[in-house]
Amino acid sequence: MNHPWLLPEYVEDILPPYARQAESLRRQLLDMYDSYGYELVCPPLIEYLDSLLTGAAGDLDLKTFKVVDGLSGRMMGIRADMTPQAARIDAHLLNRQSVTRLCYAGPVLHAKPDGLMSSREPYQVGAELFGHAGIEADREILELLLASLAATKLSDVRVSLGHVGLFRVLAAAAGVDGEIGHPLFRALRAKDMPALLDLTEGMAEPWRGAFLRLPELYGGAEVIETARLALPDLPGVRQALDDLAGLLSASAKANLSVDLADLRGYGYHTGVVFAAYVGGQASAVALGGRYDGAGAVFGRSRPATGFSLDLRRILGSLPEPVLRAGILAVQDSSSELATKVAELRSAGERVVVEFSGQASLPAETGCDRKLARVAGSWQVVPL
Repeated sequence: MNHPWLLPEYVEDILPPYARQAESLRRQLLDMYDSYGYELVCPPLIEYLDSLLTGAAGDLDLKTFKVVDGLSGRMMGIRADMTPQAARIDAHLLNRQSVTRLCYAGPVLHAKPDGLMSSREPYQVGAELFGHAGIEADREILELLLASLAATKLSDVRVSLGHVGLFRVLAAAAGVDGEIGHPLFRALRAKDMPALLDLTEGMAEPWRGAFLRLPELYGGAEVIETARLALPDLPGVRQALDDLAGLLSASAKANLSVDLADLRGYGYHTGVVFAAYVGGQASAVALGGRYDGAGAVFGRSRPATGFSLDLRRILGSLPEPVLRAGILAVQDSSSELATKVAELRSAGERVVVEFSGQASLPAETGCDRKLARVAGSWQVVPL
């Protein structure tokens, strides 16, 4: 039976008290980003398709819903990621010469879910830094990501670091073209050894050995030194490993690991990449990294790095929230009661008025106290 109230697959409401928990986290995170100097932007939910998918952001093509604009007849897309929009704002609208820090929060829409337990409407909260190519920018973004994860109170969080630049250097040295590069990138990310053996067959050494070794190079800080010995001694390789070593040393107290095959964003990311995982979950709750030059299609090629969290996925990893406690008040026209209710609400209390003839259930309202007439005045007493 076709029920009109059923939602599409992988689309769902956020109900009480989860919605309040999500909003509280959103405010907390945006306030934190503001304290670091990140300015809030609110990009549109829909744009012309050639703006959303231009250049490196073309990787989002399969995720993007397409519609025809009834006014212009042009193809439009519903955003699947807010990062390209932030790059457009930095390059085309703000046009600043110095470092620009932007943050954002809002829903995005995916044509297909990323996995069986994923929503097609993630709620993205993120921060982007434009205009500085040095490792200091990546370090600040990683610091902000770790602070964001700490603010969510998630337990058993692990952040994996990789470096797309390492793959790019090896691919260029091996003469890998786009026809092989993309499937090779995917095989490395999936650690698909049979596919890697097939794709690198006939490739000269030491390049074949380097690609086959990358999936084995994961773990703690010791992986960096192992990689220095195992991989070809190229300037780009040394620089990538130095970048990762610098990030690890700057965040020594965090639960960080290195995975040199943890790659994403072929044609998009250009340097260090981050992925945050919770417990035994396979899907990341946060992703980020360096994506220099994303604004070139909008007229300005700027260094860029950033991250975004999926607030919906984070909610699914947190303990079930409880209704906020409140105070039940009877309906009364007296100015004395109205004044008392106003005072309580001004002090941050939640006051629920019980309508006449409608007995409120404490479990449904979340109230654990009530306003009662005691010794001639309205006072808060246990329910």
